[in-house]
Amino acid sequence: MRESWDVLVSPVITEKTTEQMAANLYTFIVNKKANKHDITRAVEALWDVTVQDVRTMRYPGKAKRALLSRMAKNWNLGRRPSFKKAVVQLAEGDEIEFYEMG
Repeated sequence: MRESWDVLVSPVITEKTTEQMAANLYTFIVNKKANKHDITRAVEALWDVTVQDVRTMRYPGKAKRALLSRMAKNWNLGRRPSFKKAVVQLAEGDEIEFYEMG
């Protein structure tokens, strides 16, 4: 596709994904046009690890509305952006350090 950082938008660091890191599963927000081969090449190039499996998911943007004025009761309708997420499983013994302690 393009550069590795064009494929991987950002890592997802939540309580659930932090627990999954113990099982060598790492979650990333990726470019919507990236396929599994692009994601594998990007992760292997950036962190010098071996990728065993990649699972991708597409999330549509949710419709949201916000009250503009309480007096006139005007609603502003909009959407949250859609995104694509990838869960990457690394080979046994490989790991990615997103943040270091100490």
